[in-house]
Amino acid sequence: MTQTQTNTVQALSPTNLVNDLGKAALAASRKIAQASDDQINNALRDIAAALRTNAQDIIDANALDVTAARQKGLTDALIDRLTLNQERIEGMAQGLETVANLPNPLGRTLWEENRPNGLKIKKVSVPIGVLGMIYESRPNVTIDAAALCLKSRNAVILRGGSESLNSSLALHKIIESTLSAHKMPTAAVCMIPTPDRAAVGAMLACHQYIDVMIPRGGRSLIERIMDEAKMPVFGHLEGLCHIFVHKDADATIARDVTLNAKMRRTGICGAVETILIDEALNDDITKDILGALLEKECEIVGDEYIQSLNSAVKPATEQDWHTEYLAPKVSIKRVSGIDAAIAHINAYGSHHTDSILTQDNAAAEMFLNQVDSGIVLHNASTQFADGGEFGMGAEIGIATGKMHARGPVGVEQLCTYKYHVLGNGQTRP
Repeated sequence: MTQTQTNTVQALSPTNLVNDLGKAALAASRKIAQASDDQINNALRDIAAALRTNAQDIIDANALDVTAARQKGLTDALIDRLTLNQERIEGMAQGLETVANLPNPLGRTLWEENRPNGLKIKKVSVPIGVLGMIYESRPNVTIDAAALCLKSRNAVILRGGSESLNSSLALHKIIESTLSAHKMPTAAVCMIPTPDRAAVGAMLACHQYIDVMIPRGGRSLIERIMDEAKMPVFGHLEGLCHIFVHKDADATIARDVTLNAKMRRTGICGAVETILIDEALNDDITKDILGALLEKECEIVGDEYIQSLNSAVKPATEQDWHTEYLAPKVSIKRVSGIDAAIAHINAYGSHHTDSILTQDNAAAEMFLNQVDSGIVLHNASTQFADGGEFGMGAEIGIATGKMHARGPVGVEQLCTYKYHVLGNGQTRP
């Protein structure tokens, strides 16, 4: 952004700024909808190449954000989400290339019917239009959102968190420059370049330009967006994820999967927060799980039975079953079988991601069918709750609602549909 553009932004009220971006994004969405596969895919690959070329500049901008975050006393989990390094930049670049290699999600015939009167009706996938994306901490969302929106031929208005503003602006500059080089509308990916919180309220009111709002962040942000948005919301509440260790779990799988689900990265939404232990499970397996977690310096709180198995386990409170720690801490509870586990998850969970560990396929099928979450796994870590791991290249978030998009939101979930009705002069009697 030039100094002149910066001065212009500062002179605009948040409402006027958002409306101006909305108008530009709406116009861009109509142009981007006509872009060819080659135009889109080549642009995505060139953004990936530019990320690699400019990696040090991105890291330098990110260092400003990380330093400010430490000075503000942000938690280690939030700082981990915020931090960019060569490995994470390479991951973003590879995600862009994966998205580029995905089939075009548009123009697909989702359903068709030939009517007795000769009408031919097709339900065809089309872009949604203009998306609004409000997110905290994670600057990589800037790239993920841009990739998925461009691939699905949607325009997007991005509003990253103030703590990641330098990083997000550096990434957006690369996107903007690449789109310009490909003679594509740069307003297809807009970014609100101010940390002014009033811009969030302006976006939530901007229903005349923004078709769908997608939040990604903490509970307070998401609840505000779901309460105040004047347009539909792809809801993504917290990741209060569970693992149920069934009585017929394999001992090695039980230890390795629970350890990975909690400790691989504790600050992501797919990290397990509560482990449920079947009362019929061999105590040696439970003790092995506790020992592995404690060895990795994970704090454990549990009910009285779990405390009796290891003196390092602290007492759990009712609030622990409601808590997303996003830290090396986990709550563990003994339950009276699979029905009790399912009931606990459906009562306390956030409908995000939950897993059962068992060698009993009938029990697994029951769990998969009855747990009311966007992602349900069998004998696998909850940390697979990621669009990249689903082959989507990237994700805009994990939707925990039930309308339209659920689970990882990738290119197909960013499409809607319309009906094409083909006739040859029919009139309705």
